[in-house]
Amino acid sequence: MSKPEQTLDVTVWRGTAAGGELETHKVPARDNQTVLDVVSWIQHHSDPTLTYRFACRFGMCGSCAMMVNGIPRWTCRTHVGKVADEGKLTIEPLRNLPVIKDLAADMDPFFDKWVAAEGLHHPTQSRQDPIEPIDATTPARKQANAGIECINCAVCYAACDTVAGNPEYLGPAALQRAWTLLNDSRDGARATILDAVSGAGGCHNCHSMGSCTQYCPNELDPMSAIAGVKRETVRHALRRRKDA
Repeated sequence: MSKPEQTLDVTVWRGTAAGGELETHKVPARDNQTVLDVVSWIQHHSDPTLTYRFACRFGMCGSCAMMVNGIPRWTCRTHVGKVADEGKLTIEPLRNLPVIKDLAADMDPFFDKWVAAEGLHHPTQSRQDPIEPIDATTPARKQANAGIECINCAVCYAACDTVAGNPEYLGPAALQRAWTLLNDSRDGARATILDAVSGAGGCHNCHSMGSCTQYCPNELDPMSAIAGVKRETVRHALRRRKDA
């Protein structure tokens, strides 16, 4: 007699920003199964109307990030066997962002804050100028490199309780980007960046709880970056007061 097929009880969020509900599906349990595999199985075999976002499937794009049993994760790199609670999974869209539909979150507020933190490069040279050599061994360059692998997946943003309580807070990714630029010798807008991240919703709203660093899939350290931004904004303010 063949053994009965093992299944998972997978509960997924269905709805939009206006409202919705959790819906449970029986999904076959497989060896080496990822959470994204589970979501794809539901869409392919159980409910073709389920909406979700993914692209690369191997941890390069970050677009498949969702809440898995209450924790933000890349679903393509999260194995079911490591996160299922007695054969049960609850999958929801990323926290702290509006819901477009089902498991797809609206990323616009996340990227708007990146822009508000002056997270774009401010060039000091034109394309006609010779390429400036960069010394990778300097302390500042090492600080810049420490956060440069951020791929904007918004896992840290979803993990952040400060964002949950204060929607105006710029969030860990935007502030980490600001720290990267502050340490980049090629960026020419240091004062502009410091002004942008020191105002309402800026770095001093961070409570240093560390969820951003704890859950970053790329093992970056946004909390330490934000601490660096805090120090630089204080120095910037003191210099201005002295020069006034």
